Amino acid sequence: MHFPARIFGPDGPLARGIEGFAARTAQQEMAEAVAEALANQDILITEAGTGTGKTFAYLVPALLSGKKIIVSTATKTLQDQLYQRDFPAVRAALAAPGRVALLKGRANYLCLHRLELTEQQQRYHAPAQAAELARIRAWAGQTQSGDIAELSDIREDSALWPQVTSTADNCLGQQCPSFKDCHVLRARSEAQAADVLVINHHLFFADMALRAEGFGDLLPGVQGVIFDEAHQLAEIAAGFFGVALGSRQLIDLAQDTVAEYLKEAGDMRELATVAEHLEKATRDLRLAFGVDERRGAWREVKEQSTFTSALGTLQQALNGLHNLLEVAAVRGKGLENCWRRCITLQERLELFTTAAPENHVAWFETYTRAFTLNLTPVDIAQQFHERIQAQKCAWIFTSATLAVGDSFAHFTARLGLEDATTRRWDSPFDFARLALLYVPRNLPDPAEASYTAGVIEAALPVLNASGGRAFLLFTSHRALREAAELLKDRLGFPLLVQGSAPRAELLDRFRALGNAVLLGSASFWEGVDVRGPALSCVIIDKLPFASPGDPLMQARLEALRAADGNPFKDYQLPQAVLALKQGVGRLIRDTHDRGVLMLCDPRLFSKSYGKIFLNSLPPVPLTRSVTDVEEFFAAEEVT
Repeated sequence: MHFPARIFGPDGPLARGIEGFAARTAQQEMAEAVAEALANQDILITEAGTGTGKTFAYLVPALLSGKKIIVSTATKTLQDQLYQRDFPAVRAALAAPGRVALLKGRANYLCLHRLELTEQQQRYHAPAQAAELARIRAWAGQTQSGDIAELSDIREDSALWPQVTSTADNCLGQQCPSFKDCHVLRARSEAQAADVLVINHHLFFADMALRAEGFGDLLPGVQGVIFDEAHQLAEIAAGFFGVALGSRQLIDLAQDTVAEYLKEAGDMRELATVAEHLEKATRDLRLAFGVDERRGAWREVKEQSTFTSALGTLQQALNGLHNLLEVAAVRGKGLENCWRRCITLQERLELFTTAAPENHVAWFETYTRAFTLNLTPVDIAQQFHERIQAQKCAWIFTSATLAVGDSFAHFTARLGLEDATTRRWDSPFDFARLALLYVPRNLPDPAEASYTAGVIEAALPVLNASGGRAFLLFTSHRALREAAELLKDRLGFPLLVQGSAPRAELLDRFRALGNAVLLGSASFWEGVDVRGPALSCVIIDKLPFASPGDPLMQARLEALRAADGNPFKDYQLPQAVLALKQGVGRLIRDTHDRGVLMLCDPRLFSKSYGKIFLNSLPPVPLTRSVTDVEEFFAAEEVT
């Protein structure tokens, strides 16, 4: 299908209406491919390198298609950017009439009923939270959307947000006294009326699996679905096609029971007592996992006497609460809701006392004060394929990192999309001029205890040459903590360390300082956009192979062996290549960016698979001499 070249041309409406827009051949070609897929209800997979302009390449045909389209992203950050910045800019430039709406999961919207409960019961534990609650109350009288992102002066991880937002479990639906003013209901209504709806992958799969968000009506009538950041789809889908039970759900049930008891059944004091027992049993089970934060297979703990005792106590507390709530449910809708939630949690907990079903792995994850129990399918390809086949519309998947070399086989196999059309476009940036790849010599083997110290010794002259302005990206939290200790007294630049502040705050400080060195792990490998000279060096400690001890990884590798596959070649290697491409993508974000990429892993040259990693990178000049790095940055000072 021919897509009007004038739209993306140097004299077209986008160039005239959007500051900084530049005509790019790859963007034009991708827009034509997207338009054709939307017209023919095809399945299209596209990889577009950084700088291609893939966002506009799918937004323009989506707006001009005249069809009802869903655009789904992996992160709320990109979701907000699309809705608040990109869509308005494109609509204005094209004078396009389509209605665009934004819809997030219900936990992103203020619940007026739960706000009232929190105020009545004073369900907060520190003076600072009382002040936050006062700000939320003042904002509640002003907001039209109820989107908690509007209240940016309260941290996203504040313990107060779960108290004043709802989940599918605790939502009272039409029985809620604030139902007519419900922000979720209003957002959902606007979503159904929109021509283009912007959502995120978590909400999409919650809807597809008819769970978590309490409604399953996004897809009917939709004629096209576009997934940006599609490289995350398989992992997110696996979570929603499985079963999860978290300590947060159990504690919320206990606390909500106390609140509803005071409101609807004040004479049933034993309700509060048993609810408090449940909360204590939940916290005791967290302690039974041990103090460390970790992911592990269920089999690692299920035979331990201390753990099984704590698990049994939790089951007894949940059963005891169920018996009382069954009697109290007739007292009011709040208690009835608690009773139904209790039944659901009992059923989920019961799943972890029996053998996991075929193609599923049972595992746990612990955090500082919380835990989740998970029953996850090892392979979701067939489930996903069946669901998209059931919805007759166009399906478009895009990201900067979907292919290994020129092959999409790993991505298509994980989602059951082997019959899709695939296209890829390299980044248009002039990497030969803008960047340098440095692989230091004489580093120890990555398995040796001295490896991180060796990385830091090799990195220090590079950091001095770059004047800071660097990301150091690590494949493990242990290596990150060790590096932070090694650097803290030896670095002449501000040092920012992941975990010392929220990610957004660290990035703001990094940009503002202009010469900082930021140490990060997984969450800084992707979705981070720092343009300009503040980020001129990205140092990666080792090739990002996933931990072989991860329970999901173990199960997937075992399934591949059972099917006579090659676990390393078919899964571990392509996953690591894609992860490296994400990390490398942090360096050059704009035509004016310039910088050095330092890859520290000696396996790039000592192992045969090293060539696969190198060949998947942009065409950057390679050096093994730190002198070349110093000259690269010295040339920057001259220009």
